[in-house]
Amino acid sequence: MVDKDKPWLFRTYAGHSTAAKSNALYRSNLSKGQTGLSVAFDLPTQTGYDSDHVLARGEVGKVGVPVCHLGDMRALFDQIPLEQMNTSMTINATAPWLLSLYIAVAEEQGADVAALQGTVQNDIIKEYLSRGTYICPPKASLRLITDVAAYTAQHLPKWNPMNVCSYHLQEAGATPQQELAYALATGIAVLDDLQGKVAPADFPAMVGRISFFVNAGIRFVTELCKMRAFTELWDEITRDRYGITDEKYRRFRYGVQVNSLGLTEQQPENNVYRILIEMLAVTLSKNARARAVQLPAWNEALGLPRPWDQQWSLRMQQIMAYETDLLEYGDLFDGNPVIAAKVEALKAGAREELATLDAMGGAVAAIDYMKGRLVESNAERLNRIEANETIVVGVNRWQQGEPSPLTAGDGGIMVVDPAVEQDQIARLTAWKAARDEGAVQLALGALRDAAKAGENIMPASIAAAKAGATTGEWAGIMRKVFGEYRGPTGVSRNPSNKTEGLDEIRAQVDAVSSRLGRRLKFLVGKPGLDGHSNGAEQIAFRARDCGMDITYEGIRLTPEQIVTKAVEDRAHVVGLSILSGSHLPLIAEVMARMRDAGLDDVPVVVGGIIPDDDARTLLGYGVARVYTPKDFELNRIMSDIVVLATPPEKAA
Repeated sequence: MVDKDKPWLFRTYAGHSTAAKSNALYRSNLSKGQTGLSVAFDLPTQTGYDSDHVLARGEVGKVGVPVCHLGDMRALFDQIPLEQMNTSMTINATAPWLLSLYIAVAEEQGADVAALQGTVQNDIIKEYLSRGTYICPPKASLRLITDVAAYTAQHLPKWNPMNVCSYHLQEAGATPQQELAYALATGIAVLDDLQGKVAPADFPAMVGRISFFVNAGIRFVTELCKMRAFTELWDEITRDRYGITDEKYRRFRYGVQVNSLGLTEQQPENNVYRILIEMLAVTLSKNARARAVQLPAWNEALGLPRPWDQQWSLRMQQIMAYETDLLEYGDLFDGNPVIAAKVEALKAGAREELATLDAMGGAVAAIDYMKGRLVESNAERLNRIEANETIVVGVNRWQQGEPSPLTAGDGGIMVVDPAVEQDQIARLTAWKAARDEGAVQLALGALRDAAKAGENIMPASIAAAKAGATTGEWAGIMRKVFGEYRGPTGVSRNPSNKTEGLDEIRAQVDAVSSRLGRRLKFLVGKPGLDGHSNGAEQIAFRARDCGMDITYEGIRLTPEQIVTKAVEDRAHVVGLSILSGSHLPLIAEVMARMRDAGLDDVPVVVGGIIPDDDARTLLGYGVARVYTPKDFELNRIMSDIVVLATPPEKAA
């Protein structure tokens, strides 16, 4: 009888529409052989707004499940025994609050809280760099991270209080060395802060509870070596910096979702192969094997996956674990000179970058620097694709092919019912009407006092959850006590000298600017709560290098703020980027406000994951151009902007 390893946890990142519908999806996935839950929350929940807030308009239930209060959390885990579950919650700024709601529901179920297993991502530093769901300034956010960790040390010893997330760093363009360094620097910042919050005897076990959430891209050998480098560097850091002698506490424990950035709208069926190959990089090497794997669906570049699409990705994991003989062998790569050399090269590059960050004062102090480096790296990645130096099948080579039958009928994606938002708001209104308002206000006052006094935020947060407080109310206290924050955009005013082949477009910009009587003004805005800013940053970056006068103020703007800025700047063209699926209501409001402000003649272009039917609707609103991920040639987009900004010839 062969002694097999246990397989990793099988997860599917899921959640949409409402808590009840997400609960049905979770129970269905568990019945199909999924062994852990991975909860996706909608953007209002992630950024600390209730579903009825003005900034939540169009965003409710789109990219995840809305959870406003204890009733939503109850519905989300109805008939799912939390004491038996391993639950990963992708939540950061509001992580203390969602964990508090989870604990409250577990207690209602009669669970032993000390037996709860799972993870809150709780990595705010990467939110400033790549995902954008932060609320408070960095130092306050670091305090909240370590408050959660210190609380779990005492009350949830099997819980992972932080998932250092390099996943979105790679999505934002990080090189392997940057991904290694920036993630490890984040772990160091957290452990340095945590040392003062737990007893010395408890600290080694807390080091052992820090986990990582990693990306695996298509460069299979490099990604496999990156994972081996991660394990060796983390062992080195925990041993040498923190004096951890027990090897089990130095182990690099990670979960993974393979790369979504590389999934293509063109020939989307090819994404199945990409996902499989990327999974191999984090499962083949036993000494660097993921503890949990969640795979995207083949159609995520098109929109929201259907249950069948998620099942297909789950089956991929099950076939690898149960049909192949992978788990019957030791590490396949130990002693391989090619692998060893690549691992050492990656470690050397990461150590060099870590030394730079350390000289700046660590990850928190180096946020602006890291953001700028990521934007530059992403620009270089896109340049290589445009120049055909990096081949992407179906995108810049072999574009011709048969139409995919997978996208026939319903378009190959699931569409969230627009009525979901009003239903959720109605439930929120009913919840507030039925609760004991006096008890809620007392709990929120205690929460405010704890935050001001520097006490651990978790006990007061759990009490507020049980009293019936809402996500928006909890986050409102954090905003009042710690203040809000606008992260760096990474797009400096100074042109890059690395972007080649722009002479012709620069000449066109100069010519049009001369006719306009001033430099062509291009305003790039991100309405709503979508923090995926990579596309907007690269458009602004390239427009700047083409000689345009750009305005890009980052994420999370209201339509009113964008239109006000367009008036102030006398913009010639306005570009809007939305990837959360909320494009229809938000763009409709922007266009209405543009008309009201007398900007009917200012062209508006829109980019995002936008189905064809929605693109036609946007054009009907008066949008001049709609761009989707298939429009990867940024210079063509720049030429379009020049044409749109060109004033009409004056009559003789």
